[in-house]
This record gives sequence, structure tokens and C-alpha cells, in this order.
Amino acid sequence: MLPEKTTPSVGDDPRIAFFNGLANRWDTTGQDPHMTICQVASHADRLQLRSGNDLLEVGCGTGQLTGWLAEQVAPGRVVAIDFAAEMLDEARRKKIPAEFRCRDICRDDIGISCFDVVLCFHSFPHFRDPVAAIRNSTRSLRPVGRFLVMHLSSRTKINAFHHDVGSAVGGDRLPADGTWHQMLSEVGWKVHDLVDEEDLFFLEAARAT
Repeated sequence: MLPEKTTPSVGDDPRIAFFNGLANRWDTTGQDPHMTICQVASHADRLQLRSGNDLLEVGCGTGQLTGWLAEQVAPGRVVAIDFAAEMLDEARRKKIPAEFRCRDICRDDIGISCFDVVLCFHSFPHFRDPVAAIRNSTRSLRPVGRFLVMHLSSRTKINAFHHDVGSAVGGDRLPADGTWHQMLSEVGWKVHDLVDEEDLFFLEAARAT
């Protein structure tokens, strides 16, 4: 179980209100969620999710991917967190076999050595304090845990998309390669794999030894 925390308030981060405002149409105005799952599943060899893994999904939104993740790790558990409470309301309506919690990864204690995998899918650019997000994520991992960041597009395209959207997410960016190495080094982790292609950004990090 995650430590009990108060629900992040809209005043903590303007992105919270932004995503709350999109929650009730998130699944119908973007890419078909089924297509998203199919694309992620095509990279299952990179994700290397295993039966029995305990997985933390950071920035789960409306749970578009959460059900698929739960299938991959069963009988392991999935804990799915997001700072936008209305996104989580939509996710809970789907009756997915996962634990949904309202948490701010940049601020909240997620626990120590609770998970085998932390996955940030389509979410990392929206963390206002990337190093704090990495620190809170990685401290929740067991000694041989894996920290994963994944987007179904290149870093350049993701950053341009957020710039065009503007508003609260207009400045949200995926970091450059060198910045990843620096941020992970600050918390005692290192890049194990980094792919930046037209239709995939994928980062895997492990503890530095």
C-alpha cells in the first residue's frame, strides 16, 4: 500500500486543472485507446514485463494502458497514480484490476522498495520537477527494479506537440540525452537503454553499480 497522502490541489500545479478539464473526453478526442495498446504491445520485448511483477504506472490518466499492464504482470499488482483526480475518476469507472491513487510524483512519498517496475508512459514531460519525480520513482523500486519512460513518438515530435498545444503544457519537454544521464546520476541511477526513433522514445534505467 502507498503511504496516505492528501489529494494534490489544483493550486499545486496548473497542469492539474488542465488535465482535469480534459478528463471526460480524453478517451474520445485523441488516438483510439485500442490502437495505443496495440502499439505498446508491439514493444513488449523492450518492456519485458513479467508475471508476478509489481508495477507502478506514473501518470496513468484515464487508465487507457492500465488494464493491459495488469494483464502482463498478473498475479502481480499494478498501482496507477496521477495528480489529476478527474482523470482517475474516469479510470476507476472502467473497473480495471488495479489500485488507483491520486499522487503527485514530484512531491509525494510513494514508498520504499515496493515495486519491480516503474513506468512513465506519455507522462514524463508533465513533471514540473523531473529530478524529484525520478527520485521518488526510483526509491520506490526494489534493488533490481527498472525505471522506464515510454512515448509512441520521438522526443522532437513530443516536444513540438506540447509547444503547439500551449497553455499549461506548452513548456513541457522530454529532456535531451545528456540531461537524462545527469538527472539519473544525481539519484544514483544510470541509463541502461535509450531509443529515440520516429515512432518510439524509450528509456530504461537501472541502479548504478
